[in-house]
Amino acid sequence: MGAVWSGGPSTVEAVHQVVSRVHRLKEASVRTLLRRLEEKGYLCHRVEGRAFIYQAPEPARSLAARAVRQIVDLLCQGSVEELVSGMVDAKVLSNRELDSLTEFVLRKRKGGE
Repeated sequence: MGAVWSGGPSTVEAVHQVVSRVHRLKEASVRTLLRRLEEKGYLCHRVEGRAFIYQAPEPARSLAARAVRQIVDLLCQGSVEELVSGMVDAKVLSNRELDSLTEFVLRKRKGGE
């Protein structure tokens, strides 16, 4: 997903070049992975000539929010508060991140962007 988000609409070959810098995968494996991500709704494609051009239908932040909502619903009985307090208790968030989140929430409460 990161390769498509950072590179924009991408062919299988382009994604393979990016992914192969870190992981030893064959191009066919990348093609299969992209197809499965599309089946799950994380990617979509268009055809140009014989090439499939994959792109993300939503930005990373939106997808992350959707994934977190699923985690909250499945593991925290729908309570975002339970998730966040668990993250704070487990020291998943640093003090700097907590301060940043506090500022963000206060801005949102005041109607700011």
